[in-house]
Amino acid sequence: MAGRDVSTGDLPLQSSSEVSESSGKQNSSDENGHGDSPDETLSPTSVIYFKEALNSSNLRLGKAGSLSPTPLRHYDFQIERIESKRRNPKDPIAIERLNLMNMAKLSIKGLIESALNLGRTLDSDYAPLQQFFVVMEHCLKHGLKTKKTFLGQNKSFWGALELVEKLTPEAGEITASVKDLPGLKTPLGRGRAWLRLALMQKKLSDYMKTIINRKDLLSEFYEPNALMMEEEGAVIAGLLVGLNVIDANLCMKGEDLDSQVGVIDFSMYLKDGGHSSKSAEGDGQITAILDQKNYVEELNRHLSASVNNLQAKVDALEKSNTKLTEELAVANNRIITLQEDVERVKEESSYQLESRKAVRSDSAADGQALGETRKQLKEETLLRLDVEKELEVQIGMKQEMELSMKMLEKDICEKQDALVELRQQLEDLRAINQQLIHKSQSADASSKQKSEVVARLEEKINQMSGTVKQLETSEKHLVKQARNLNSAAGKLLQLQQ
Repeated sequence: MAGRDVSTGDLPLQSSSEVSESSGKQNSSDENGHGDSPDETLSPTSVIYFKEALNSSNLRLGKAGSLSPTPLRHYDFQIERIESKRRNPKDPIAIERLNLMNMAKLSIKGLIESALNLGRTLDSDYAPLQQFFVVMEHCLKHGLKTKKTFLGQNKSFWGALELVEKLTPEAGEITASVKDLPGLKTPLGRGRAWLRLALMQKKLSDYMKTIINRKDLLSEFYEPNALMMEEEGAVIAGLLVGLNVIDANLCMKGEDLDSQVGVIDFSMYLKDGGHSSKSAEGDGQITAILDQKNYVEELNRHLSASVNNLQAKVDALEKSNTKLTEELAVANNRIITLQEDVERVKEESSYQLESRKAVRSDSAADGQALGETRKQLKEETLLRLDVEKELEVQIGMKQEMELSMKMLEKDICEKQDALVELRQQLEDLRAINQQLIHKSQSADASSKQKSEVVARLEEKINQMSGTVKQLETSEKHLVKQARNLNSAAGKLLQLQQ
């Protein structure tokens, strides 16, 4: 295997001898073929293991089916070919980038499949998740420029990750959290913590796309032929979108991220060749259930937003209703005051009429006082008419306000009914979501049972084949004995003759 070219479909890989020869032109290598910085590149032995992993693994997750009239966005994990015209097939740096890209693809695919089969939130001890962070660390370290400091040379991808805070302000929370974590003393540890927090926020793909699109800023940290500066980096950023379906809860306070050694475990990706064909049907069912779950969750978000908007409208209507009620109370108080004024004017008018009658019985000398009384009576009568008109206006305003109050109450009732219906629909959708989760779990159980039945049948077939071989052997012995008997019988007959 080490003396011939290794190829997997359209993915150009080199044999161990070619990789060691080309690596010797770039960096000094030891007797095992490993470079000076094992964290930077993959060794020639890794290339051989990597070829076996590619040949034995199913690299497709499955196409997302459209299960609803308005399907949500879906992710198809198929890497586009990188045109061979743009690179030298014997360029060791290009082969390193391609190996890292395919390793990232295998790691992401394996992590998603195992997480869906597990069906729970992932933690820091989950092996596929640990391997994913190791692969991402290798990808980010590829082609890093060496910076000279007072303490010596430093090669860390933390500086490149800090660019995300400048390009995307919402990433500042992650950077601040990483800087506040106790126990992190090296830039490498801070970079590892940043990757874990971004994965928990389900923003890792968005952040990687943001920095990859700004190659003018990345050129300060990476060489021109580094993975992050080429097309492979954009492909890996696209693959990271699939990790948004995974829920992870990682505790980093007691974890030593500074001194961890990132080594890729290729044994996790060396599977049986027939495994992919047997599990293709199960993968399709899981993908369909996952798409249904995403559709239901999106519909739930839309309904929740509608419920929030209606609740805000109801609150606004209640506030306006309270305000109108206060204005109506003020108007009622004004009407009562006007009615009291009218009663007082009536009493004064009756008193003046009585006083006028008493004045008529007096002497004619009081005629001048009678004229003044009549004039005052006319003024009081005009004032009474004005008060009555104002009272009628206030009564009309009161009727209008009562009518508007009734309309507002009717509108509030309608909104509350609609809100109740929307909440009922939301509960129904949640029930459907639970049913889909149960179906997914039952599908996983049935697939495990089928695999166990297949294993038992294979054992029975092996036993039967062994039995058949034994029967064939015994048959040959019987035939041989029969021939010997026939020859002996012939010799006896000759002797008798």
